[in-house]
Amino acid sequence: MGILEVEGIHTFYGLSHILFGISLQLEAGETVCLLGRNGAGKTTTLRSIMGLTPARSGKVIFQGQDITKTPAYLIAQRGIGFIPEDRRIFGNLTVRANLDVAAKPSGSGLVKWTLDRVYALFPILKERELQHGGSLSGGEQQMLTIARSLMGNPQVLLIDEPMEGLSPLIVQMLGEQIIRLQKEGLTNMVVEQYSDFIVGISSRAYILEKGIIRYSGTAQSLKEDEDTKRKYLGV
Repeated sequence: MGILEVEGIHTFYGLSHILFGISLQLEAGETVCLLGRNGAGKTTTLRSIMGLTPARSGKVIFQGQDITKTPAYLIAQRGIGFIPEDRRIFGNLTVRANLDVAAKPSGSGLVKWTLDRVYALFPILKERELQHGGSLSGGEQQMLTIARSLMGNPQVLLIDEPMEGLSPLIVQMLGEQIIRLQKEGLTNMVVEQYSDFIVGISSRAYILEKGIIRYSGTAQSLKEDEDTKRKYLGV
C-alpha cells in the first residue's frame, strides 16, 4: 500500500461532473507528476485529496486511513501539504512572519523542518527575511510558498503548477529543490501542463484528459512516447 492512494473518485462542482473515477498512488519518498492540458482536472484532483472539493464517491487513503470526508485543516495536520498555483502568501507580512505562522512540530521519527533548514534550502529567503512577502519576485514567492508548507512538517507535498510564469533559470532551481526534498524523504506530487524537466525528475507520471486518466506509467517511458505526449499534451 502506498503512502497516499486515490481510489475511483468522482468529483463535482455543483452539477458539473469534473473527475470520472480517478485512481492513482504515491509511494513513500517518490516524486510523481500529474500532467494534462488546461481544464483536464489536475487542480481538482489535488483539491479532492486535500478535502477542499471533496469527492462525491470513491476514496482517498492516507497512511492506511480513509480521509475522503475529512476537513482540509485536519488533512493538513495529518501531514499533507498543499502548495496552490496562486501561492496565497501573506503579502503584508514579512518572509519570517510567513514562515513562523505555519510552523508546527514534526511527527515522530520524521526529519524536522526548522527555520534554519528552510533557509538552508532557500538562501534567498534568509536574505529577504525582513521584506514583506508581497514585495518578492514571482520566483521568490514560489520559494516562500514551498518553504511555508515545509514549516508545517508534511510527509506529502501536493504542488500545483510551481513553474507557471517563471524564468527557465528559476524553473531549474525549483526543480533542483524538489529533488532535494525527495532526498529528505518527502513524497511529492507535482502538477504541470507539461515540463520535460519535471518529467525528468519524476519516477512515475499520470496524464489526465477531461477528468479521466489516459496514461499511467514510468516518467521515462512517457518522455520517450511522442505519440502519447502529442495526443494528450499537445507537445
